[in-house]
Formats: sequence, C-alpha cells, structure tokens
Amino acid sequence: MAIITISRGSYSMGKEVAEKVAQKLGYDIVSRDLLFKASDRFHIPQKTLEKAIHDAPGVFERYSHTKAIYLAYIRSTLTEMVAGGNIVYHGLAGHLLLDSLPHVLKVRITANLESRVKRKMNDGFSEQKARAKIIEDDDQRTKWTRKIYHADPNDGSLYDMVICIDKLSCEDAVDFICQSASRPAFESTSDRIRQARDLALACHVKASLVESFPDVGVVCEYGNLLVYAGGKVAHLAKFKKILDTVQQENTGIHNLEVHTEVAVPGDAV
Repeated sequence: MAIITISRGSYSMGKEVAEKVAQKLGYDIVSRDLLFKASDRFHIPQKTLEKAIHDAPGVFERYSHTKAIYLAYIRSTLTEMVAGGNIVYHGLAGHLLLDSLPHVLKVRITANLESRVKRKMNDGFSEQKARAKIIEDDDQRTKWTRKIYHADPNDGSLYDMVICIDKLSCEDAVDFICQSASRPAFESTSDRIRQARDLALACHVKASLVESFPDVGVVCEYGNLLVYAGGKVAHLAKFKKILDTVQQENTGIHNLEVHTEVAVPGDAV
C-alpha cells in the first residue's frame, strides 16, 4: 500500500511508466484529476489552477498571495486523495508536496533530449519546434520548483530512485519501481497511514485559513491540531469562526489548540 510519485519531463515516458505501474500494482492513478477535484472543491476554474502550477513564476509574481492560496488548495486535495495509500501520482512536485510522509516512493524518470525530441516529432512537430518546446517546458518547471520550493527538480537527492529510460524499456522501469514499492521502507503501516491522515487534516485546515490568514501554520499529530497564529489574528472573530466550522465538520479532529506569539515550526503546513 505504498504511495508512489513519479516526476518526469515532457516526453520522457513518465506518463506511460506511471500508468503501467498503477495497472501492475492495482493502484489508483492521480494526475490531471487532481486539478478537477481541487477546482470542484474550492470553486476555482481548473485553467486558473493549472496555470498556477505549470507556468513559470513570472505569471503570478505580482500575486504571490493568490499563488499561495492555489497551492494550498492543490496540496489539500492531493493529501486527501493519497491518504489511504495505493496511489501512483504523476504530476508536478508530488515528491515535494508529500515529502514529509515516510512511505512515499519518490521516482524521477529521465531521458536524453534527442529521444524526447523524436517522440514529440511523432505528434506532428518539426524538429526545431519540438526541441524549442521541450526546452521551454523544462525551463518553466525548473523555475517554478526553484521559486516555490527552493529546489531543482533535476537534483537526484530529492528522489529515492532516478531511472534513465534511454537504455531501458518502459517495462524495465515498471519492474524496478514495483519491486521497490514492495520493500518494507514503503509499506503503509498503520502508523504511516495515521501520519498521512494527519497531514491531510493539517492541509485541510491550512486551505480553510489561507485566503484570509496566509501566515498561519498548522501541525497535526494523532488528530490533535496545533494552529500557530499571531496574537491579533487569534482574537479575530473570522479566524475563530473558520476554526469552529472546521472542527464541527471534521470528526477526525480530537483536539484543536491555537498557539500565539510562538514561532511557526519548520514542519508546519
């Protein structure tokens, strides 16, 4: 019952690998449907969310608060979808959005530029346009990840496994991933499932607060929520009302505390 994230550049066969891994393991697969669900849940146009996570930072540079809202909505939706395990997610920054969960198998699929260009040419692009588009896409993804997470998506240390598909078949990559997913390190034990549910709950509370209170931090352990907010924020009627609503709507919350004048922990959502 692992959670598998597959990061890839365009035309690196990552999508094909992800789909075959999910099929072989009998897992659900999550990709664009993440945006569908986030759009429906938070009443934001899907195209707006898509631009927020795919375009280079310049598009939303002047609207950093808006970008933070959309990312909180996306993360909340993703953590809820993967909480039960048995999931393959291939999409932008899955390895970073779920980084705090110990049983996530983080995979990066790579391929050399020339093979990627040839695959894109099969879709009717000239060699020049195919090469330019792939380079542009890579550049946007790198800028986005660096801006949001201060990380380089090509940094192998971010992943448990980096597979270069050039000399391997898609089936070879699938076998490697499935074998790794069965290892004890990625087993969904009861405690790890609890951690995933705690993260989903923390992300849900953050998503509820982020539009009005973007600087609030949230931690959840064993269903006990700790919300870190400034003294003035904690006494606002709107802040209290949001938390009251969240607590009433979520039976998984055992206790909720608001901490003021305390630094937000590094592991807070």
